[in-house]
Amino acid sequence: MRMLEHPDMKRLRALRFPSSRLLSTGTAQSEGDASKLPVLAPPAVGGWLLFSSALVFAVIVVGGVTRLTESGLSITEWRPITGIVPPLNDQDWNSEFEKYKATPEFKLINHSISLDEFKSIFYMEWGHRVLGRVIGVAFVLPLTYFAVRKKLTTSMPAKLTGMALLLGFQGVLGWYMVKSGLEDSIMDTPGAVPRVSQYRLAAHLGTAVLLYAGMLGTGLAAIKDWKYAHRDLWSGSNTASWQEVLSNPAVKRFTRHSRALTVLVILTALSGAFVAGLDAGLLYNEFPYMGGRIVPPMDELFSSAYARNADRSDVWWRNIFENPTTVQFDHRVLASFPFTTQRLISILTRRSAIRALLPPTARASIIAAFAMANVQVLLGLATLLYLVPVPVAAAHQAGSIALLSTMVHLLVALRRPGVAAQLWRNAGIGSKKYRS
Repeated sequence: MRMLEHPDMKRLRALRFPSSRLLSTGTAQSEGDASKLPVLAPPAVGGWLLFSSALVFAVIVVGGVTRLTESGLSITEWRPITGIVPPLNDQDWNSEFEKYKATPEFKLINHSISLDEFKSIFYMEWGHRVLGRVIGVAFVLPLTYFAVRKKLTTSMPAKLTGMALLLGFQGVLGWYMVKSGLEDSIMDTPGAVPRVSQYRLAAHLGTAVLLYAGMLGTGLAAIKDWKYAHRDLWSGSNTASWQEVLSNPAVKRFTRHSRALTVLVILTALSGAFVAGLDAGLLYNEFPYMGGRIVPPMDELFSSAYARNADRSDVWWRNIFENPTTVQFDHRVLASFPFTTQRLISILTRRSAIRALLPPTARASIIAAFAMANVQVLLGLATLLYLVPVPVAAAHQAGSIALLSTMVHLLVALRRPGVAAQLWRNAGIGSKKYRS
C-alpha cells in the first residue's frame, strides 16, 4: 500500500530532481513556480516574535521584583479592562488602600505603612499587570495581521494560536496565584505568613518560561529559515551540509544531550520559584554547607511535621515542595547539574572530532551557555550569602532566562531548515528575487 506524502515534500522532491524541460525554460518558468511554493514567513514575523519574547523576558523580571518587594498582594481585585487605569485622585487611592487594609498581609505585616508607602507597592504590581496586557496586545494583533495576510509558514498558525491562548491563561493563572495570598484562612493558621501559594507561583512562572522559549525559538527559526532560503549558510557552516552534520551519530547524541540540559535549566528555574514562594533563600545563608553540613539531617529534610495524612504517606512529596530547608537543598542540587553538564559539554566540544562536526553558530552558543552558567552560579551564591538583596536576586532570576536563551539558540542552530525554506532554496527564487 502506498503511503501518503505531505504536499510540501512532493514539491521538495520535484525541485531536487527537476525535469530537463524545467531546466530549459529559464527564469520565466522559475518565476512562475514561485507562486506554487509554500508560504515562507518573512523576517518581519521573526522580528515580531523576538520582540514578543523580549517583552515576556521583561515581565518575568518585573514579576520577580514584584515578589521580592512583597508588592504582589497590594491590588485585591482583578479587572482585566478597567484595571489598566490606576487611581487618579485621593478618593480613588483611599478606596484602594481601604481594600488593602482588609487583607491578611496588612493585618499581620504591613499594618503600619502609610498611604505613600502603599502607593509604592501598588505601582509595582500595577506595572506588572499592565505589562502583561501589553504583551497580549503586542502578540495577538500582529498574529491576526500576519495570519490574514498569509505570511505564516504552514506549521505556524496552530503553534502561535496555542501561544496566544497560553497568554490568556497566564493572566487567569496570575490572578489565581494572587488570590491564594488574600484568603482570610491565613489569619486562622498559627505562624502563617501571608504569601501566594508556591505551587501557583511555580505554575505562573513555568507558563511564562514556556511562552518565552516558544516565542524565542520560533522567531529564531523563522529568521534562520528565511536566510537559508535566500542562499545564506546553514548555521554558518561552509564545510558541510546540514544533512551531513545532522545525520552524524555523534551530533545526534549531542543534540539529545542539549535537549535534556535545556529541560534541566527549566526545572532549575521552577525550583527557584518554590524557593521564592517559601522564602527559603533566607535560610542557611552559607555555601557549600547547610548548618555546617553538606546535606542537612534527614529528619530535617523530611520532617513529619509537614505530613497531613494520618499514615504520613505524603511526608516525602510535601517536604520536597513545602519544607523550606528541603526546597533550598533541592535547588542547590538541581543547579549543580546544569553547571556540571555545561562544563562537560564545553570540554567535549573542544575535541577536534566534535568541534569539526558542529556548525559555528552551535559552537558559539555553547560558549555563551557555559559563560552564562558561570554568571548564574555567581549570582545565585551572592543572592544566598547576602540574604536575598532585591537587585541581585532579580538579576539571578533574569540570569536563569538568559541561560535558557543560550540553550534555545543552541537547539535552533542544530535544527534542520524548514520544508518551505528548503523548497525556496532549491527553487532558486530567493537568490534571484531577494538577494541584496
